[in-house]
Amino acid sequence: MVQIPTPTAMATALRGIPVKTAPAAPRILIVDDDVRMARSVQALLSVFNYRLEVVHSAFEALERLCSAEYDLVLLDLRMPGLDGHGAMDLIAEKGIDVTVIVVSGERDIDAAIGAIKRGAYNYLRKPFRPEELLNSVAQAVQKRQMEAERREMQYQLECSERLYRYLMDSLPDIIYTLDPEGNFTYVNDRAQQLLGFEREELVGSHYSRIMHEEDLEKARYVFQERRVGDRASRNVELRLKSSNALAEQRYFENTVLTISFNSTALYAFDEEKNRKELFGTFGVARDITELKRAEQRISYQAYHDVLTDLPNRALFKDRLDLAVIHANRNGSALAVMFVDLDGFKLINDTLGHHKGDQLLQQVAMRMRKQLRGGDTLARVGGDEFTLLLPDTRTQKDAAGIAKKFLWSLEQPFDLDGRDVHLTASIGIAIYPDDGNTMEDLVRHADIAMYQVKTKGKNGFGFYEKSMEVAANYKITLAQTLRHAIEENQLELHYQPQVDFRTGEIVGAEALMRWNHPERGQLPAGDFLPFAEENNLMLPLSAWMIQMVCRDLQKWNAAGKPVSRVSINLSPQCLDRGDTVQKLANAMTRYGIAPAQLEVEITENVCIGNPQQALLHLNKLADMGIGIAIDDFGIGYSSLAYLQRFPVKTLKIDQSFVRDIVDADGHYPVVLAVISIARSIGLNVIAEGVETEIQARYLQRAGCDTMQGFHFYKPLNAAGFDAAINAAARRPAPVTVHI
Repeated sequence: MVQIPTPTAMATALRGIPVKTAPAAPRILIVDDDVRMARSVQALLSVFNYRLEVVHSAFEALERLCSAEYDLVLLDLRMPGLDGHGAMDLIAEKGIDVTVIVVSGERDIDAAIGAIKRGAYNYLRKPFRPEELLNSVAQAVQKRQMEAERREMQYQLECSERLYRYLMDSLPDIIYTLDPEGNFTYVNDRAQQLLGFEREELVGSHYSRIMHEEDLEKARYVFQERRVGDRASRNVELRLKSSNALAEQRYFENTVLTISFNSTALYAFDEEKNRKELFGTFGVARDITELKRAEQRISYQAYHDVLTDLPNRALFKDRLDLAVIHANRNGSALAVMFVDLDGFKLINDTLGHHKGDQLLQQVAMRMRKQLRGGDTLARVGGDEFTLLLPDTRTQKDAAGIAKKFLWSLEQPFDLDGRDVHLTASIGIAIYPDDGNTMEDLVRHADIAMYQVKTKGKNGFGFYEKSMEVAANYKITLAQTLRHAIEENQLELHYQPQVDFRTGEIVGAEALMRWNHPERGQLPAGDFLPFAEENNLMLPLSAWMIQMVCRDLQKWNAAGKPVSRVSINLSPQCLDRGDTVQKLANAMTRYGIAPAQLEVEITENVCIGNPQQALLHLNKLADMGIGIAIDDFGIGYSSLAYLQRFPVKTLKIDQSFVRDIVDADGHYPVVLAVISIARSIGLNVIAEGVETEIQARYLQRAGCDTMQGFHFYKPLNAAGFDAAINAAARRPAPVTVHI
């Protein structure tokens, strides 16, 4: 009979078992001596359920960490007094339990290595994309919460063990004894609760009745244990069967002891053998099913992407390493693909991260359906995937899989009733021709992918050794671009803008050229993408501002004033930097009125980060500088943003103008842009006009201002000045394209 414990005894047994409370919001400490940056990070995180605190020195951060508990520290490296590395050393020395994410502008790889060696969870370089910080913080907080849950679960189990020892029959584990042949001589009622077997069913039955067939050999050492004391079997995991065919499989941890005969009736002394004889085995079986599930869940999440349920970078690396070893041993080949989604960032910024996550899940589901048995598809970045194709003998085999991937993405994706189209660029490397190590194969597939990007995207390509040279050239080009301004290698060319009704030059677009010492004159498209990637747009923009204002001063002094100059600001200029102040300083230096300047942005800049863009553009508008939107119609537009932003001019992208081949045709996108501009009182300019048919169609549609090869090619400063004189034009705007 089960003895019911008294209330006093129950309270004694339960003492020390914690009461579970709702978890508090994660507490995050932002450490950065740059007040502006710290506040920006705080503002970015403030929309989430985080408790945020900001300090501006490592010493103040250590005081906070020593006096209170924090979940996460966002730590800058370069700070006066004590730098970030030193702070991490002291955190480790003092044994402070906190996760650290380094957010630093340090470009030196040693800084990142030093941070990782000191236990940093992640290293983010400034400037970072907001989603990079948000994802890293969310993942760090999630990992910490999971670890806390695991510790809490472990602590609960430890506390429950004390309770189980006291409440043997009311809340017990499975307690059992066996005879020397392995038959049950006793089981408690817990066996019926967990396994569905009545006590009478098990007593007299062999232990194999409840054992999983695959664990019978291991069970023999547990249920026929002959050792005693510390040498007895402990913590052996076995799977037991239930009497109910529908019941779930459960895991058990067994602590097994052997009972030897003694002088109490438990011994039977054999006079002939003159020794004690074993008469049975005693054991305790504890159900650890939930713990095993938790361990499996944590282990699974350590090697899988939580969003798409695909293998992550770590698991892909392990499988690729093994595949390379196997291929090397058997003399076979394999392929590695690097897949990057074209235009995903724009969709993610426009529709929001929630829709972006849904899109990634649908992409992963479609690509997974194209896999063969043994293939591994992994998500290794925001919109980047890698694919391992073992036993791929020829490029044709890999090309077939790549075509299936591209085909699977052709149909539109449904995001809550909205159709979204997406393509991908795929680079492929083959072992052993393109590399003998995991690192080389992935890197070469990545290089091949970027070659596909440069050729128009939405395709696949194989790695070639010449691509390595091209990739190194890009790195060299980006490095030499840093010195182009100092060595006076940059130059402005101007393409006039024309009023089609009168033929007068009413403006111009300034185009940057690089007089490269080895490759000659390079157009902007050959080097500005590298400037964007290497954070060089700020100094290039500063140079452009100075040169434009200098030219304006020259034209004004010559009696040929230009009424307005548009300066195209890159996203980097709107996200950070002091471009607004640089414009004001240049105007003061050269005596330029604000009315002579206009800034030009793309519509996607407005949509991607509207609040930041609105702040800067309103400052410019308050100064009297106009705003224009370039390449209108090629992105995910919003009329609400056109009304909110102080826009004065829309420019029709040349891709739409190029489609005009019939003066009597119907081109709805062009008509729509002109109609939008008219309806909200904006000026409109058409770019890339190359034929008389295009010009006449645009003029009849209501767009009189145009530019393109049909009128003028880009001219250097002297040529543009001569064109102004020849046309005897009135003062007009200049569009500067950076």
